[in-house]
Amino acid sequence: MSRIGKQAIIIPNDIEVRINKCHVCIEGKKGTLEYKLPKEISINKEGNQLKLSKQNEDKKTKQLYGLSRSIINNMVLGVSQGFTKKLVIQGVGYRSQIDGKSLILNVGYSHSVRIEPPKDIKITVENNTNISISGIKKETVGQMAATIRNIRSPEPYKGKGIKYENEIIRRKVGKAGK
Repeated sequence: MSRIGKQAIIIPNDIEVRINKCHVCIEGKKGTLEYKLPKEISINKEGNQLKLSKQNEDKKTKQLYGLSRSIINNMVLGVSQGFTKKLVIQGVGYRSQIDGKSLILNVGYSHSVRIEPPKDIKITVENNTNISISGIKKETVGQMAATIRNIRSPEPYKGKGIKYENEIIRRKVGKAGK
């Protein structure tokens, strides 16, 4: 039984929603997003709310029910507020900078690493160590943040690397000398 799928999606006043059978288009001040619903799920608009309903009760339909509701809710949040992930670089000599639209990272390798973001992602750098990734699609913002973090993941002994802003790195004790 999906508890997420049953919840209604509240639409703010500044957002326009167009529904054409199983195709949902959401337009707001930050941009436009589209989603094609699975055939097992139907959607209807009641005032300023969107409600989803499932056609049958099999396992796959129940899974798609909650998933579709979450995706559409994230679309509404994305076009109204947007999503942001923040990364922090720790380590002596580790830094980042923006060159045009691309991000350049110097994180202990013999060469600098250049990352080209997708067209709907905006990357900003504050004081060479704080990276902010923002966009309207939650999935692409999270994927871009994970890609950047994966270039130099934080290590447990000194804590050097790229980590999420609120991530806690469990530290290990190093080798004891004589």
